[in-house]
Amino acid sequence: MLSERAMITIIGRMKKAAEAWPDPSVTLVGKKWKSPYLVLISCLLSLRTKDATTLPAATRLFKLADTPKAMVKLSAAVIEKVIFPVGFYKTKARRIIDISKDLLKRFQGRVPGTLEELLTFNGVGRKTANLVLVEGFGLPGICVDTHVHRITNRLGYVRTASPEKTEMALRATLPPALWKDINWILVLWGQNVCRPVSPWCSACVARDMCLKTGVQQHR
Repeated sequence: MLSERAMITIIGRMKKAAEAWPDPSVTLVGKKWKSPYLVLISCLLSLRTKDATTLPAATRLFKLADTPKAMVKLSAAVIEKVIFPVGFYKTKARRIIDISKDLLKRFQGRVPGTLEELLTFNGVGRKTANLVLVEGFGLPGICVDTHVHRITNRLGYVRTASPEKTEMALRATLPPALWKDINWILVLWGQNVCRPVSPWCSACVARDMCLKTGVQQHR
């Protein structure tokens, strides 16, 4: 297994290299709008959708409504049209309205800043909740998506069968100082270098330390 010290070194190398690439869509939303609510909505839009589609869709939607009070005034049909072609856009349109209504009913329109409260919303899982904490509030959280799950296992730092188990393993072993950064770093690394199939190992800053667990073919 990869040691904690080695993982810290690798994340540092990846962070330096990844700073040359555009931020992931949800990170950009957090930096531009500085609104936990809009970060939450952009997280919902980003599920099973590429960043190149998510950010333009979020930008179009936020021009029409940037608060729960304004969002619930829009019909599902209007939201569907604006956010298309994000994946599952019809389901997401209804969910955006439902969550906005729930925020108004239970939290006076303000997004709660705890993992436990965020998980009470229908359609909000651990990945989304952690990302809202990190990008919306600047709080510690470990957001494990497909990239984080794949790369931490591929490196040999964890041996887990699901993103939720990866999150728990990282919470137990990863220094808290790295929690907020690990998602955006590994998302960019997964998009550009450590691809799901045939990763670019020859271009990877961790090639001398990575255990390449499960890698059958690489470039």
